[in-house]
Amino acid sequence: MRPHSQQLLSVEDAFGRNGWHCQLVEGREVLRAGFDAHHTRIALVAQAYPSLNALSVVAESPLRLDAQHLPVVLELLARANKQLTLGGFEYDLDRALLVFRTTNLFEREKYDADIISSMVHCAIAELDRITPYAAIVRDSPAGDLDELDLVELLQREDVIPPVPGDEEEEEY
Repeated sequence: MRPHSQQLLSVEDAFGRNGWHCQLVEGREVLRAGFDAHHTRIALVAQAYPSLNALSVVAESPLRLDAQHLPVVLELLARANKQLTLGGFEYDLDRALLVFRTTNLFEREKYDADIISSMVHCAIAELDRITPYAAIVRDSPAGDLDELDLVELLQREDVIPPVPGDEEEEEY
């Protein structure tokens, strides 16, 4: 078994600096971790691509859907993706998982810990943000799905968690 790359070891180091427990996957350039977010438990995979100096961070959370609700959730994810600058939402049909994936190309073999941390925070926050919207669709009666306005649903802010440190300051 060959040792892990310097790229993946720099990801492991960044996780350690943040106090995040992770596990290197033997024989692969992959690190796994789990996080408790506001709405859901998130499984996170970080995969290094040493030949490209790239890192892909993938956050996943279970979401079982029936045949009537699946197309509406897929449309919801497509509409949400139009609003994103970095990364994207997916639905893994085979494993019934909501997915958020983001990738970055690095200049050096030792990846920047701040960028790694930002990628992880972004993946967790975005997946946690879409989860309640997808749950609203999943829990809607099948007969009401045609009436569901996904554009309006994605504008609702009452179901998403507040951004840490984003509380409005009182004016005096």
